[in-house]
Amino acid sequence: MLPTEVLEKAQSELTNWQGSGMSVMEVSHRGKPFVACAASAEQRLRNLLNIPDNYHVLFLQGGATGQFSAIPMNLTSPGDTVTYLNTGQWSAKAIKAAKAQDLNVEVLADEKQSNYSTVPAAGSYTIPAQARYLHYTPNETIGGVTFDYVPDTGGIPLIADCSSMILSRPMDISQYALIYAGAQKNLGPAGLTVVIVREDLTGKARPTTPDILDYAAMAAADSMLNTPPTFGIYLLDLVLAWVEKMGGVEAMEQRNRAKAEALYSFIDNHEFYANPVAINARSQMNVPFTLANPDLDKTFLAEAEQAGLTNLAGHRSVGGMRASIYNAMGQDGVDALIGFMTTFADNHA
Repeated sequence: MLPTEVLEKAQSELTNWQGSGMSVMEVSHRGKPFVACAASAEQRLRNLLNIPDNYHVLFLQGGATGQFSAIPMNLTSPGDTVTYLNTGQWSAKAIKAAKAQDLNVEVLADEKQSNYSTVPAAGSYTIPAQARYLHYTPNETIGGVTFDYVPDTGGIPLIADCSSMILSRPMDISQYALIYAGAQKNLGPAGLTVVIVREDLTGKARPTTPDILDYAAMAAADSMLNTPPTFGIYLLDLVLAWVEKMGGVEAMEQRNRAKAEALYSFIDNHEFYANPVAINARSQMNVPFTLANPDLDKTFLAEAEQAGLTNLAGHRSVGGMRASIYNAMGQDGVDALIGFMTTFADNHA
């Protein structure tokens, strides 16, 4: 979901951006107007996340999935040891990609026993001293699981897939060596990937790394070594301006906490619904829930869609329902869902 005012702003400028008589999708990415737009998006992001000066901000393509491979290409040599925490499907995909890079991949914690409804306790795993990095996924969209702490690596580079939680709450970027995020949750449309990487980790890519995945090469070209996703960057700038207007990341956290608490409270206090995630690992972005009678799942989804509530089906691997309540979703949307769930339970109990 994108903020309505962002969509309306983009609509009003679609055929005449900045008086050019053209869409932002038609202008040259090397022209001064678009270069300024990209610079604005980077600076807004730096301001909102308090990104230190010794970090590059890159606007890339290929989604978070592309970064699963780009990270080991940039940070390791064949035979190196890398470590991962597995808390769900996105962690597992990152692990699989690393294993294809001729590395010693050690999974320090795997939450399979809980069906990925928990996160490993802080201090319950030991990172080998030779590890080139520790990778984890702070928020797993499919399972609705989130970390309630930042792993302490003792100086080993920490890498995080922040696709589904970036801008949802404040982060101390200095705790991380690299974070990356597909834009399509809280930043903008699909097609843009943001990478925030500490400068000292760049310039060490394997010789076989494609230039468009090489952090140093992309940083040297201001992310324009190839034609960037111009419309995605433009919308990112608009979304970031909206976050600023709403009060910044701290205000987003307050909004998100209120939405999540309302929905979890309803689920916990209604015998017709249940949430499978450990309380300390509950996501503020993705709230999975099940019905007391799973035979009613299809009916629930059909009636919800008739009521204007869409995309509530849980991932095929876990079933049930899942409400994604990213930054742009207002409290009114959560209230509408709770209202529908109340009526549905009354009618089908």
